[in-house]
Amino acid sequence: MIAAAGCNQPTGDQGDPGEPEGQATAGSEALEATGAGPWAVRVTFADRAALAVLAADYAPWEVNHKERVAIIEVGSREELARLTSAGYGVEIDLALTATLQAPPRQPGVAAIPGYPCYRTVEETYNTAAAIATNFPNLATWTDIGDSWVKQSGVGPGYDIRVLRLTNRSITGPKPVMFAMGAIHAREYVTAETLTRFAEYLVNNYNTNADVTWLLDHHDFHFVLQANPDGRKFAETGNSWRKNTNQAYCGSTSTSRGADLNRNYPFLWGGGGSSGSACSLTYRGPTPTSEPETQAITTYVRSIFPDQRDEGAGLNAPAPANATGLFFDLHSYSELVMWPWSFGSNVAPNNTALRTLGRKLAFFNSYTPMQSIELYPADGVTIDFSYGELGVASYVFEMGTSFFQTCSTFESTIYPTNLQALLYAAKVPRTPYLTPAGPDSLGTTLSAATVPRGASVTLTAALNDTRFNGSNGAEPVQSVAGGEVYVDVPPWAPGATPLPMAAVDGSFNQTIETARATINTGAMTVGRHTLYVRGRDSLGNWGSVSAAFLTVQAAANAAPAVTITQPVSYTHLTLPTNRE
Repeated sequence: MIAAAGCNQPTGDQGDPGEPEGQATAGSEALEATGAGPWAVRVTFADRAALAVLAADYAPWEVNHKERVAIIEVGSREELARLTSAGYGVEIDLALTATLQAPPRQPGVAAIPGYPCYRTVEETYNTAAAIATNFPNLATWTDIGDSWVKQSGVGPGYDIRVLRLTNRSITGPKPVMFAMGAIHAREYVTAETLTRFAEYLVNNYNTNADVTWLLDHHDFHFVLQANPDGRKFAETGNSWRKNTNQAYCGSTSTSRGADLNRNYPFLWGGGGSSGSACSLTYRGPTPTSEPETQAITTYVRSIFPDQRDEGAGLNAPAPANATGLFFDLHSYSELVMWPWSFGSNVAPNNTALRTLGRKLAFFNSYTPMQSIELYPADGVTIDFSYGELGVASYVFEMGTSFFQTCSTFESTIYPTNLQALLYAAKVPRTPYLTPAGPDSLGTTLSAATVPRGASVTLTAALNDTRFNGSNGAEPVQSVAGGEVYVDVPPWAPGATPLPMAAVDGSFNQTIETARATINTGAMTVGRHTLYVRGRDSLGNWGSVSAAFLTVQAAANAAPAVTITQPVSYTHLTLPTNRE
């Protein structure tokens, strides 16, 4: 959704320079102490209606609904006076203001001073290009449009590019997961998290069984830098949110540009954005007026089928078996959010969206919520992808700062969000169904390599409880069964299940250990993939986990030559113009 906001008030990382614990003071002394602005301001609001008015212009950095306090960026004394006269309580946060007013760093292409863990735009693009070069059967790096600077000709600018990951040797159609980072330029952690996720996938292919089947049978599309012109400004330490379109607010103004996450076409132009060109939430003059938005909307429409009847109104759901996942990564405030964002309406697929949201929040320990619970916003990415196409769509608001310290990113933000993304990567085939079922975990084999004819015991935990309960409780059920599939995944034609048995003798708990014995007598010599899944008492099948089993020739057996063909899938109806 928005650049940054939260329902809890972050206090910064203890002892982390650059993320000080906030202190606030009011009056002329604070103004004199902090110079001419801009300022980070703690604003007290009376109710949600007052917050909505504030958010439409300022996109709060943080929101504490319990204390009715928001932190916003204010650029002039006149704005401070207008806020006071409108009835808001106003205090300047000296520590956050010092960070906001820090001198600019020297721009470069090969490191951000003080933040070595985050790649610059150029480094991000170089990494993606190298992935495509080094893994030609798994990756492509494609130009889908131009940034505003490049399109306008005022400077070199950047291409808007997509890193696509899938095993091209196995034909589709395949379910799609799309993710984008850094649509708001100052949010350092987003592009880096997505870039590292891509690296993790390709580097673990063919050695990690789960990663291997994910790339074999799914299709991943990543826009690592959705606002590269703005991100380049932010790399100098500027608290830059928008793109850099000089037609808005003056060609050299530090408030110029459009908020790309208010420029998307679905329900564009309501009360959750601003029509003022200098506002942080300026939506642009028309829907998809910005070249960055045009490139991404066109691309997203090309990779997802249209699964929701937009013309039937806001209450028309996507079908329960709809396919695809859409992610927009932001910082900060430790939230997992889903549509709608624009008003109090509940999305027609809200129950399923909430289930997956709570599942994702289990991994990163963020608060799961419908986006409107934070504050209203319109013309945003996830309302477009869900509202127009019916795709299950989510925002991660990661971390506790725009310019997050590397120590926090490396120790907490990246590891926990990697796990959330890896789970998400398992469910784009049926995201409105699979998350309700038990997860298959800890799949182990009594032996990973055996002679042909030997039996192998496979053991796995089937767990129906892995949901974040910080914002409401998700219903859980007893595990009712489990299955193993050899080489052919459960969704594919010809898949044959091997039933699992509960180790304790009966499937009647929300967490069960299950086991199956696999005889390798009919298997070919070579490596095989074993797929495991569990079912709960309501009939929900959960996410799949996998393990590799290598079968060797038995002693004195004649050598054999086996030719295997890739599995073909025909049951999904997806677009064909995917290159």
